[in-house]
Amino acid sequence: MPDAIPTPLTVDALTPPLMARACEEAGVVKAQRDTLTLLLLGLLAGAFIALGAVAMIVVMTGASSLPWGIARALGGIAFSLGLILVIVGGAELFTGDCLMIVAWASRRVTLKSLLRAWFWVYLGNMIGALATAGLVFLAGEHTLDTGLVGKTALTIAATKTTLGSGPLFVASILCNVLVCLAVWMSLSARSTVDKIAVIVPAVMTFVAAGFEHSIANAFFLPYALFIRSGADSGFWNAIGQSPDAFGTITVLNVARNIGLSTVGNLIGGSGLVGGIYWLIYLRKR
Repeated sequence: MPDAIPTPLTVDALTPPLMARACEEAGVVKAQRDTLTLLLLGLLAGAFIALGAVAMIVVMTGASSLPWGIARALGGIAFSLGLILVIVGGAELFTGDCLMIVAWASRRVTLKSLLRAWFWVYLGNMIGALATAGLVFLAGEHTLDTGLVGKTALTIAATKTTLGSGPLFVASILCNVLVCLAVWMSLSARSTVDKIAVIVPAVMTFVAAGFEHSIANAFFLPYALFIRSGADSGFWNAIGQSPDAFGTITVLNVARNIGLSTVGNLIGGSGLVGGIYWLIYLRKR
């Protein structure tokens, strides 16, 4: 077992080599958690990301009068609430936990324990995001601003469900590169303010660029599906459209999007961030 991570008495941020050590140790701790803890922490993270998605939908409603990039950036800043809650509040997010690959590459955890942790966290994320989508729908959030909030949610989901498989897959890889970089940089932080400062720009960028996050999509797409299948005629009359206008929002397309984005996220986070940093800083050990 390697020595404990040096913790000098300083307010300076951790340097990248020490961040790599911290990432490795965090992976060991995560892999040792019991099943119920992993599931519950995963559930919290799924709900937190969903709350960030709600904030994004509300902020982007009525923002069409702004330049496209500005509106997207504002939505991304609002969405960053989700990862801030995960990192600062304490939860386990599958996309961020792709960095556990560092502990596995260092032979600090077994492949079985790595896959076990990923499975229960991912399951918890899905349950948390889906349950939050149901609660937000039951709360009537889609009817706010004479239905425009619901129309924004439907428009976001329609864009996601019309993406071709190739662009969707690549956008998912790029998304989790940015998410894992946000998590990686948060390891250097010495305060809550530091963590927020490194999270927001990375999250804002992936949202503004339209990259695909599997756990966020486990809220966006089911929520839109609930609206399309469960909203009353008053909602559709208010926005001047019918469910047929959002015909791509189907169970099959939702499953395709979440499945492909999950694989892409795994490759982007574990291979292009965790794996690369392990090769740079920990390989020689």
